[in-house]
Amino acid sequence: MVIDLTNKKPLFSAKKATEISPAAAPWKILVVDDEPDVHTVTKLALSRFRLDGRALTFINAYSGEQAKELLAQEQDIAVAFIDVVMESDHAGLELVKWIREVQVNKNIRLILRTGQPGQAPEEDVIVNYDINDYKAKSELDSRKLMTSVYSSLRSYRDIMEIEQARRAQMNHRMGLERVLEATSGLFELRTLHKFADGLLTQVATLLNLDTETLLLTCNAMDAISGHVDSAEIEILAGTGQFANSPPHKELPEHIGKLLRSALIQKRCLYEDNCFVGYFPTKSGLINLLYMDGIDKIDDLDKKLVDIFAINVGVAFENLLLNQEVEDTQSELILRLGDVVESRSKEAANHVKRMAEYCAQLALLAGLTETEADLLRRASPMHDIGKIAIPDAVLLKPGKLDDQEWSVMRQHPTIGYQILANSERPILKAAAIIALQHHEKYDGSGYPGNLQQDQIHIFARIVAIADVFDALSHARCYKAAWPLDEVIDEMRKGAGKHFDPDLLELFINNIDIFVRVKESWKDHDE
Repeated sequence: MVIDLTNKKPLFSAKKATEISPAAAPWKILVVDDEPDVHTVTKLALSRFRLDGRALTFINAYSGEQAKELLAQEQDIAVAFIDVVMESDHAGLELVKWIREVQVNKNIRLILRTGQPGQAPEEDVIVNYDINDYKAKSELDSRKLMTSVYSSLRSYRDIMEIEQARRAQMNHRMGLERVLEATSGLFELRTLHKFADGLLTQVATLLNLDTETLLLTCNAMDAISGHVDSAEIEILAGTGQFANSPPHKELPEHIGKLLRSALIQKRCLYEDNCFVGYFPTKSGLINLLYMDGIDKIDDLDKKLVDIFAINVGVAFENLLLNQEVEDTQSELILRLGDVVESRSKEAANHVKRMAEYCAQLALLAGLTETEADLLRRASPMHDIGKIAIPDAVLLKPGKLDDQEWSVMRQHPTIGYQILANSERPILKAAAIIALQHHEKYDGSGYPGNLQQDQIHIFARIVAIADVFDALSHARCYKAAWPLDEVIDEMRKGAGKHFDPDLLELFINNIDIFVRVKESWKDHDE
């Protein structure tokens, strides 16, 4: 059974190719030739071809330019048969050069065919053009054509497997980089979400799955007390449609059912093409890992998922322990700040508003989230030194005399002395703020007559927040000022009392600070 490609006449009648399953996608073969009969004969000769259970599908181009258009559209063509002479004597050679150099396609296997061997000598073509085979049409009978396609497709298959492994390795590295980035600040609650998100992405990449994943948590007491249906499940991180989901987003019914089933049975589940990992922690929380598309992975991969989820549970528990320490520290600072402010008859929620004003202005000024959060936690201690000021001075309703004012001016130094010996970052920041928050940008403040950048940016931010809140709210000696009057008064202090750049940022974004003010109203407002 031979096909002579020079006279284009089939010497046998091929049977119809058997149907293939959708999962076994056919190999794509591009035939580039200006003679229609060559397309027909090539397809006929290879009609019963199979490799790895996959047949062939043919894409036809009748010129080099048409082939370029098709190659730009089709990204997974395995083999291309290219005629040398078409719209020009070297159209095929020009197409080969375009594929390799312009399209930078090194994967496709290129087989040059010519009916005029002398037009492009074989040795010159092999040396100067990146092709995989070069055949005269007269020597390509059915057997040799089949052999050439087998060889080329196996080569293409191996190249694609190597490329897939390379991409998988790159994706694994990128996933690991995200995890390493997330672990750079494991002592912040928001880092937990970054860490979980990075790990979810890594495991999905590791398993080569385009899958929906969720990492969730709930209170163990809710789950074990027989109230699983009412247990509050919180989203920590997700991929796919669940990426950037809020913690209390309502989950699809089938996912919620699987999660609660795992809580009831207190074990990991593989059901309905999904995996739910169940991982209780010593801290009283239960972590749940949801993944779909699990039928696409083998038993070894499932063990990997189990190990992954356990590690997430351990990391989560450690992060929560660190967070608990930091939150306790912050709450003690806030409550102590409240005590100081209430003793001096300040507004009830003054320190809470101050903390948020400072954090928001810090972010606007370009400080990192970590720095802004540190300022939020430390700023409530700015007036801690007032704890040592006598009531006769601190609570005097009228104007202080020179001696009383001298006593009052000691509170920044006293506050610094109380906090300065701590090695904790929050208390060290609070010590700086306590000492410098009454310094003024022009050097006329106290206690050190510091000016401009000599004053720590934390203290410069606190100075703006403190005055804004004091003017905006009623005190024992004054009524609250209207917003426009507050802004006018603060503008007068630009470059004198306040850092002019920070003040401009504050005023230009006043809506942010008004929202904070409204969210922490005093009891008598």
